[in-house]
Amino acid sequence: MKKICVVGLGYIGLPTSAIFARAGYEVVGVDVNQKVIDLLNKGEIHIEEVGLPELVKEVVENGKLRGATSPEDADAFIIAVPTPIHDDYTANVDYVVNATKAILPYLKKGNVVIVESTIPPRTMDDVVAPIIQEHGFDPYTDVHLAHCPERVLPGRILIELIENTRIVGGISPEASKQAGDVYRAVVTGDVIETEAVTAEMSKLMENTFRDVNIALANELVKISAKLGVNAHNVIELANKHPRVNIHQPGPGVGGHCLAVDPYFIVEKAVEESPLIQTSRKINNSMPHFVIEQVNRLTCELENPKIAVFGLTYKGNIDDVRESPALDIAKDLVDNTRYHVSVYDPHVRDEQVSFKLDTFEDAIDGAHLVLVLADHNEFKNLNGDALVKQMKSPVIFDTKNCVPDLQELLIYRIGDLTNLKAIQE
Repeated sequence: MKKICVVGLGYIGLPTSAIFARAGYEVVGVDVNQKVIDLLNKGEIHIEEVGLPELVKEVVENGKLRGATSPEDADAFIIAVPTPIHDDYTANVDYVVNATKAILPYLKKGNVVIVESTIPPRTMDDVVAPIIQEHGFDPYTDVHLAHCPERVLPGRILIELIENTRIVGGISPEASKQAGDVYRAVVTGDVIETEAVTAEMSKLMENTFRDVNIALANELVKISAKLGVNAHNVIELANKHPRVNIHQPGPGVGGHCLAVDPYFIVEKAVEESPLIQTSRKINNSMPHFVIEQVNRLTCELENPKIAVFGLTYKGNIDDVRESPALDIAKDLVDNTRYHVSVYDPHVRDEQVSFKLDTFEDAIDGAHLVLVLADHNEFKNLNGDALVKQMKSPVIFDTKNCVPDLQELLIYRIGDLTNLKAIQE
């Protein structure tokens, strides 16, 4: 294997391309967005990820990585395109289908074709393999077709692409081996071979487990608010049990994985997945719960100013996909009762449909700071500036990340026992 073609240069495809290029392979990264390609070929990137700007610059300058808007001949093809959901919560695999069709003119016998995109069970067998077959190849013998789901954490992608265990599911045992060898060239973690449908389900269940666990924590928040209990203390004490690991509550679940993957299982087994469906409903209800608490806090005020801090679905990244924070901010901005300023040091203006403010402008005259993301900037807030510039120094922290600050009244999502309305 000498050349790899990666289709899709998003949060997974671009780091994957850079990793293989660093290992010495010739890599062409393909994307339909000309701006992404132009940036890449200048050694620049369009996303935020620790260590990635330096690595991309290095491998572009040494000629190992370049961008193109269409695929090329290669020994291995890696498809890393989005798989969003339709309005009815079923999977939209159009990007995977289109990417597979795009590489067909360049396929040769013996090539390895890997789909890294997260997909519903049996997509490799029922969708991707027939496309290869219709082109005249036997997908079980002529090419090596496999699913290898990404399993990385934003902010640690370059580390985890190398160190994490990789699950490789081929539509045949030989495909599993050949695709596994592609990753063994760069991965220091284990590479485990299995069937395609098992690999598909393993990725979906990893994220579904976390979604269900977070739903339990979020339901505890609602129960605790009713009973006058500090949910954060409850979780801390419960987790001292050696076999208990309750996740942390928050304003909802976001990102392209946790908020989406459970639906891929549900669409294939509706009657058999009531727990998964209920967990999705609980987590989807949290933005409304947060807005209810904002209403309670500001019910005594006329046209209160809310400073919204954070739009991403997790801290220290720029990813707003499926972010509940973004939904909350939109609802508040659209509500004429509020004057809303939004601040996120990691998000760019073109990512959102409303105006972003600086820290100083956001807090100036604010009655309430609503923290929706656990960025480091919010874990180290300047309490003196808040007290000096806000009309009422009150924080509602939905991520339980803000430190205790003298002279500031801080409400946390799991501790609303003494919540009182803000007064002028």
